[in-house]
Amino acid sequence: MPERAPDALLADKGYDADAIRADLAERNIAAVIPGRSNRRVKIEHDRVLYKQRNRIERMFGQLKINRAIATRYDQLANSFLGMVHIATARYWLKFVHAA
Repeated sequence: MPERAPDALLADKGYDADAIRADLAERNIAAVIPGRSNRRVKIEHDRVLYKQRNRIERMFGQLKINRAIATRYDQLANSFLGMVHIATARYWLKFVHAA
C-alpha cells in the first residue's frame, strides 16, 4: 500500500515557527498550530480541527500506560509495532463498547 501524505498537522504552540509552517506549506499540508502569544503577526488556525488533538493526546496517554509499550520489551521493530496495534485495538474496543 503506498504511503499517503497527511492533510493536516495538529500541533501545540511549541511548534509555531515560520520554518515549520513553510515546510508544511511546501508539502501541501495544512498547519493547525495556534500561534504563540508573542507572535507579531497573528495567524489563524482551524479551531474545530484543533479540538481533535485532545483525542489523539489521550490515546497516546493510554498507550504509554501499557507497560509493554512504555518499557519496550520487544527487540524487533515489527514485534513492537504489533504490540502497539494490539494496545490500540484494545483501547478502541473499550471506547466503542462504552458507547
